[in-house]
Amino acid sequence: MLRKPGSLSAVAAFVAALAAPAAHAEWGLNMTRGVTQISRDVYSLHMTIFWWCVAIAVFVFGWMVVSLVKFRKSKGAIPDTAMVHSTKAEIIWTVIPVVILVILAVPSARTLIQIDDSSKTQLSIKVTGFQWKWQYDYLDKGVSYFSTLKRDSDAARQMNSGIDVNGVDNYLLDVDNPLVVPVGTKVRVLITAQDVIHAWWVPAFAVKKDAIPGFVNEAWFEVDADKTGTYRGQCTELCGRDHGFMPIVVKAVSKEDFEAWLKAKQDEQKQASLPAPATAG
Repeated sequence: MLRKPGSLSAVAAFVAALAAPAAHAEWGLNMTRGVTQISRDVYSLHMTIFWWCVAIAVFVFGWMVVSLVKFRKSKGAIPDTAMVHSTKAEIIWTVIPVVILVILAVPSARTLIQIDDSSKTQLSIKVTGFQWKWQYDYLDKGVSYFSTLKRDSDAARQMNSGIDVNGVDNYLLDVDNPLVVPVGTKVRVLITAQDVIHAWWVPAFAVKKDAIPGFVNEAWFEVDADKTGTYRGQCTELCGRDHGFMPIVVKAVSKEDFEAWLKAKQDEQKQASLPAPATAG
């Protein structure tokens, strides 16, 4: 049978993409391990359940294939027209799933308890979603500011802008004012919204919480002490026309750098709040 060269080249390209490690990283088909202990616990739980599902699928579909091959008509198999009851079989296929569910329930419950344990936090930040930006309030620190899509991305996204988006760093994933947090510090985020429902999601922290008007959700994270860097997320609740243009950027810095940044930000906002000097008439 003849095959079209185009089809062969497409198949070859697909196989090559599967074989390339860079392609796997770009696709991001699996969860990220993250940079917090809780994110690694979530990843471990995810992979545990995944491999249980793989084992169950192999067993069930393997049994089906063996049955289809071994008891096919050409082998002389005759269908049983009578309903045969087996108490032993029913007990087995009831007990085994129950045992599996109990095995999976224990680590799941443990991880869920950890996710909701916001006790002993060292820094509290209120996160408020707007159409289409975020506001960060460092509670009891006197610092508050908005975080919006960076201007170069905003300009490039406009229709007929003529700007090559490939030349814009972190296109649609960068902001003018990132959230700054210290590493090795348990940070509590109180998440709400001013207008419609949003969602604050940073995959590297395993944090995703809805921001709902009139309601405060709570989450926490603690970036590992050796994981300073920039981590990105997005709003994951369809919130209107520019939903895709309100990214989240978190900058994790050392405790010393955070204190210096906080002091500078406090001085800057204190200076901005002072009344303008009177001019001579």
